[in-house]
Amino acid sequence: YYTDRPENVAMDGEGNLVITARREGFAGSPFTSARINTQNKFEQQFGRFEARLKTPFGPGVWPAFWMLGGTFGQEEIWPQAGEIDLMEMRGQEPSIIHGSIHGPGYSAGNAITKTFGLENDRFDNDFHTYAVEWFPDRLDFFVDDFLFQRITREEVEDRDDAIWVFDKPFFILFNVAVGGTFVGFPIDATPLPQTMTIDYVRVFTQ
Repeated sequence: YYTDRPENVAMDGEGNLVITARREGFAGSPFTSARINTQNKFEQQFGRFEARLKTPFGPGVWPAFWMLGGTFGQEEIWPQAGEIDLMEMRGQEPSIIHGSIHGPGYSAGNAITKTFGLENDRFDNDFHTYAVEWFPDRLDFFVDDFLFQRITREEVEDRDDAIWVFDKPFFILFNVAVGGTFVGFPIDATPLPQTMTIDYVRVFTQ
């Protein structure tokens, strides 16, 4: 259950925004967390989008820094509106992050995606910078300024029934989900509460 309570989303007094997932009964749900977005506040087409943050971890914990087309929930539904996942993680694999896109013909389990992993380290141990550089003909994904994936418009349109939908402004989202098909249900040993700590979000024009 996503809430706007300070127990789930608040500044930490040191300039960071913290989203906290908790194991607690609330409105009929066994867990609480928060999801924030810039819909109807800030949207941009093309440029560099980045955030410096520290991830949570644990089986069933699913942090994400992502974007949705500004038409979502208005003129279009998902995945027609388009989705860009700059960073999402299975909490049971804290050394690996995923960068993905979703659209008509390549959504959910058929998303176009690639992983990036750390050797002998975990993303929850320190802050890392996650970014996408978005051009009319491609999307480049970065971790700490290392380019680990490039997805081109041509590559997408070469797929059967796939449509490139990254030609309009998108808005930004952050959340920590608990459970779901991507990560599975938390186990009793999942260490909760867990936090995603966001140092900054920056957007650059092209």
